[in-house]
Amino acid sequence: MAGASRRSTRSKTPSSSGDKNDDPSIRNVKPNTRILKSVNHLINPAEEPAKPRVVTPFTAPKLMELTMFQGEHKESLYWGTYRPHVYFGVRARTPQSLLAGLMWLGVREGRYSMRHVCQNSDELKTYGWTHHNGRDYGRQVLVDQEFTLMTSFLKYKEKESGYGGDWAVRIEAQSEKHSEDMSELVHLFFYVGDEGGAAIDLGGGVVNIHDDSILAFGLRNDVGNWQLHLGSEDDCEIHYSGFKTLHIHNLSDLVVANLGTQARKFNRLQLPDTSEHSPNILVFQISARIPFRVDIVFVSGSSGHNSRMEERFRSLTGNLLTSRLNEKKDQFDDKFAKCFNISDELNPEAKVVSKAALGNLLGGIGYFYGQSKISPLPSSNLKLGDNFISYWPAELYTAVPSRPFFPRGFLWDEGFHQLLIWRWDVHISLDIIGHWLDLMNIEGWIPREQILGAEALSAVCPRLQIALQAAKELNLSGFARCVGALRKGFWTFVDIKLSFSCHSFDPSSESNNFLFGVLGHYLLDWMIILFLGKENEIGKEYGLTARLLSDFELLNKMHFDYTHGAYFDYGNHTEQVRLSWQLMKRASDYPIHELVREVSEEPVLRLVPHIGYVSLFPFMGRLIPPDSWILEKQLDLISNRSTLWTNFGLRSLAKTSSLYMKRNTEHDPPYWRGAIWMNMNYLILSSLNHYSKVDGPYRERAKIVYTDLRDNLIRNVVRNYNQTGYLWEQYDQKKGKGKGARLFTGWTSLVLLIMAEAYNEC
Repeated sequence: MAGASRRSTRSKTPSSSGDKNDDPSIRNVKPNTRILKSVNHLINPAEEPAKPRVVTPFTAPKLMELTMFQGEHKESLYWGTYRPHVYFGVRARTPQSLLAGLMWLGVREGRYSMRHVCQNSDELKTYGWTHHNGRDYGRQVLVDQEFTLMTSFLKYKEKESGYGGDWAVRIEAQSEKHSEDMSELVHLFFYVGDEGGAAIDLGGGVVNIHDDSILAFGLRNDVGNWQLHLGSEDDCEIHYSGFKTLHIHNLSDLVVANLGTQARKFNRLQLPDTSEHSPNILVFQISARIPFRVDIVFVSGSSGHNSRMEERFRSLTGNLLTSRLNEKKDQFDDKFAKCFNISDELNPEAKVVSKAALGNLLGGIGYFYGQSKISPLPSSNLKLGDNFISYWPAELYTAVPSRPFFPRGFLWDEGFHQLLIWRWDVHISLDIIGHWLDLMNIEGWIPREQILGAEALSAVCPRLQIALQAAKELNLSGFARCVGALRKGFWTFVDIKLSFSCHSFDPSSESNNFLFGVLGHYLLDWMIILFLGKENEIGKEYGLTARLLSDFELLNKMHFDYTHGAYFDYGNHTEQVRLSWQLMKRASDYPIHELVREVSEEPVLRLVPHIGYVSLFPFMGRLIPPDSWILEKQLDLISNRSTLWTNFGLRSLAKTSSLYMKRNTEHDPPYWRGAIWMNMNYLILSSLNHYSKVDGPYRERAKIVYTDLRDNLIRNVVRNYNQTGYLWEQYDQKKGKGKGARLFTGWTSLVLLIMAEAYNEC
């Protein structure tokens, strides 16, 4: 799905359904004013700053300055494959990094095309990390039309190494064809660049890699002297170009233009072996016939070419590198088996998918630095030519949902990512959560989508780069200094959402409110158990709110429709809405036809009559007592083929709904209106598993539904992966076909936890 659809729909919660057979007096239940007033003495906000509060950081020390995130921990994560938007890239976790990456020329229908940034138009048969441990090892397979590339990454720290240690990249090219059939050279382009613009010197290894392998060298404050070496036992032809530019995100265009000039002048597809003065980017063209293998080694802390430097380089090439890569792969496999303990009942194909799910999620972790663009509120009265204000400069270390479509941070997605990552490496998980919480402003708000830095911005059209001041979103973690930030974020959440869940809100609001009470229950449990305890004054305040938000009878009075036997959202709603073509006049343009939403009946406050995922939120939150007849109704809803059940997973919206698979606007096709989403199915499975293990009259039925749904989800995801080579953003509810963004190893990676039946451990 295109970014526009994600932006326009992910800011909304999927609608529920229902009728209005309820007591109107319940709609005026007031939130606990004593609790809401406690915000002041819990938060103690600073005096009003001069700049807009939306771009004022939360007034607390940065979490990433904690001792636990410094020292050896910080250095161990310094280098990594933190450029998820390119097919292969390395950078450091620092704003002005030395970075490296890979490009190659692909061939399709007799025409060359440069591969660099992950994009569907390249039509790779498959690509992604088959293994990645999130720290110092990864292996990736990329299948182009004519050949297959394999990239392996390894970090290694020696006592002479500079900060962060050394690293090596192995690039292997293979083909199913015989070598004599591969008459054309394969052209790889490996580059090293300095984001800060510092000059990089050309080494002597470009002429003869067997005698002197140094391709480039330089000096940085973080790692000291450094050298880039190349080693290969195959017959490789090397050429280079040097560029001086800070627009590294446009590097592939520079290389293509350079090659084009050479081809026109000399009829040779090779870089010119020239460089601009004091280049901050060097690109090395490595041309060879398949099969071949090259090792590229970054050695830091070096001081000239000496025997010890040669030894360190050699230890990361050839057979020694092969041995270390094999050792890391075995360690990954052993740890994977211990962490997830996948049953032998699953076939080998499913286990391959499970490792790819984790490897791609960890391999998709990126580091970004920049400023978010924030849409100012109308009341701000700011005179802004570009219609946005800038958040403070900030860094973000985060997993990403999809390398080709969404190679940036999404707050809601990140909560699901961490369900896997903390099981694998809790220190990485805490580091990611700490980075997100450091983005909280003084109002307790974190922009849900982070587009930080030139490379990230280049992948998003300008009109979608501005974050709206919408719902106050929050992620939670478990370390002491978080308490202040979590209090602020939580009470901001309660101040806005509790009033929604109690139906004391502005009637003009179109916000879906049902979700908030259920989420509030979880947030309060975190706050009480992890940080505050239940005996002190603050803990008691949170306890009161927890009891209010988890009151089963109050929940039923507000949201349960006894006629339909289902939970529904509540808000301004009318069914008399349609899209129609209208001739729209523009001030400085010709009239155009647009699909415009028409409302023929005034919306009124009511239960929203649409069954979907939101109808199961109390079930997902396990708020329904195991002996309640309402639990049976929820199981009926889940297993009914006329509403949500399919052979591939649960639909997001019942096919009986008038909105089923309907567009929201001309440019907003169906998104949460029928397709199958892995994150919601995971939460539903988690609760089915719970109710199948607690005493109650519906225990056995919950177990049957759980087993069938789990089997359907696993079978469909594995089938799609085998057919297409990818995990997908969503799955079609009619045929189970993957759709939306491909290589979507964000929350679709939850299929690994479904295979492992890992739901409750924390």
